[in-house]
Amino acid sequence: MSDQLNHNNEEKEESFATLLDSYSPGIDNEIQIGDKLHTKIISIGRDTVFVDTGTKIDGAVEKVELLDDNQQMTLQEGDSLELYVIKASEDEIRLSRAVSGIGGRQMLKEAFEKAVPVEGKINETCKGGFHVEVLKHRAFCPISQVDVNYVEDPSEHVGKTYNFLIAKFEGNGKNIVLSRRVLLDRELEEARKAFYVKLTVDTVLEGTVTRLMPYGVFVELSAAVEGMVHVSELSWSKVATPESVVKVGDKVSVKVIGIEPGGKHGQKKIALSMKQLIEDPWISAGDKFHEGDKISGTVTRCANFGAFVEIAPGIEGLVHISEMSYKKRILKPEDVVAAGDIVSVMIKAMDLDKRRISLSIRDAEGDPWIGVSEKYSPGQTVDGILEKKEKFGYFITLEPGITGLLPKSYINRSRQSAMMGKLREGDTIAVVVEAINSQDRKITLTPGNTEDERNWQQFAGDSGSSVGSLGEKLQQALASKNNFKK
Repeated sequence: MSDQLNHNNEEKEESFATLLDSYSPGIDNEIQIGDKLHTKIISIGRDTVFVDTGTKIDGAVEKVELLDDNQQMTLQEGDSLELYVIKASEDEIRLSRAVSGIGGRQMLKEAFEKAVPVEGKINETCKGGFHVEVLKHRAFCPISQVDVNYVEDPSEHVGKTYNFLIAKFEGNGKNIVLSRRVLLDRELEEARKAFYVKLTVDTVLEGTVTRLMPYGVFVELSAAVEGMVHVSELSWSKVATPESVVKVGDKVSVKVIGIEPGGKHGQKKIALSMKQLIEDPWISAGDKFHEGDKISGTVTRCANFGAFVEIAPGIEGLVHISEMSYKKRILKPEDVVAAGDIVSVMIKAMDLDKRRISLSIRDAEGDPWIGVSEKYSPGQTVDGILEKKEKFGYFITLEPGITGLLPKSYINRSRQSAMMGKLREGDTIAVVVEAINSQDRKITLTPGNTEDERNWQQFAGDSGSSVGSLGEKLQQALASKNNFKK
């Protein structure tokens, strides 16, 4: 019985000791000056903000340290903060975002050893950087360590107060080198990680154009986070250069279309699109365009086989080289059009599934062969232009788009063959229409009558066979002469 009572008394003593220990003042041994604590605001006083340090003792931080750039208190109870321990005892834990105020070299040394930020004011520029006052001591900050970006005008930083890390502490404080960039890099890294947590494909974001490259546009999405809009994702239309769409500083809406692991510092490659925030124009192309429509468009580029024409933003069709002109032979598209030209075209065929539209410039202009049988008839004499000489004959242009063939055999039988052989391309020549085949777009020509040939025919007689008629007359004259002798 007595043993049981003794056992119960021991349990009560242990429980009381545990309870007493949980409420007794003191500080965990692991809390040291310079430690970085993750805290949560539990109350906001007039001059002091109290936070939960995760220990038995709440921490306190000067309220002025937590004001924003407009000197306003935007934090609320329950918000989380990362603070540094600047004083720790059994009675209190004093916290700060950085060591500031008046202090001795020992405090600076501790800040160096514990990697605690210190507050410093840039007083002036000097060779290679700045002179900074830290806790009433003079320190040096290299120009490369005052910001994460290149500093074009160092004087812009003079007179400003920043937080720094002590990168070097030598000669008992006679040589103190500071770095602000290390702290900025940390902040950016934390902001970057927080941004990546929420980032997903198909997210729509607002950003600022920071750089233009031939292959695309870089857009800042958050602090130290950039994505790229490839040139093919800027617009549904063909984009010659990014400068034709946006400029540096523009605010743009973008859609995340890809996220991949990046390179240094755990960064990610973020692929963006601007055009995917706009409806694909091919979806409604069938409602806007139909075969046989005559419309205007802009030539975007030329290829060996034809020219591409944009008939609406993001919708291109092809004018094959054979569809460029009825009026002349086209050897290359540049003979007719150039990039940027506005041209009239007719839609010949559409394949919306394959996103292909066949266009014709010549059909939009009109077929000159329509009604050619009414304009020309066999036996009609017309003047044409020698377009080209071939072994089998001459191509003669009767009017733009209407070309006939004068066969070589006809030329050889003509009294004008020698003269016709001296003709050059571009010379005018008289021809006679022999036959017309409108369906096959063919006109056969014969040599026309020159003034000399017409005069000879008139002299020779209406029969047109001058040699035969003259022979007959000579025979008749000889016969009469012989009869007279008899």
